[in-house]
Amino acid sequence: MQRVCFLLKVRQDRLEEYRERHAAVWPEMLDALSATGWHNYSLFLREDGLLVGYLETEDFAKAQAAMAATEVNARWQAEMGDFFEALDGDRPDAAMKPLTEVFHLA
Repeated sequence: MQRVCFLLKVRQDRLEEYRERHAAVWPEMLDALSATGWHNYSLFLREDGLLVGYLETEDFAKAQAAMAATEVNARWQAEMGDFFEALDGDRPDAAMKPLTEVFHLA
């Protein structure tokens, strides 16, 4: 199983709404994530907007591509794009660049 961690930055003026949206993620989005291989997926949000994401998957590139091909993901990304800083024209899911793991204690 591949462990993936990534960082994004939520706009300071959208933090509360971002939390609210993730307290009520669409059931079809949750189903799509599970069906495309996203497991043990967590998001952690710091007060300054730093967002840390973590997930486990067999193949991150494959899981990302499968999710990108879903209709529900296209809708979700379109709605969530304005929440983030410095996406440089990418959708939030395309801006998720995995960090290099340097230590793991099992």
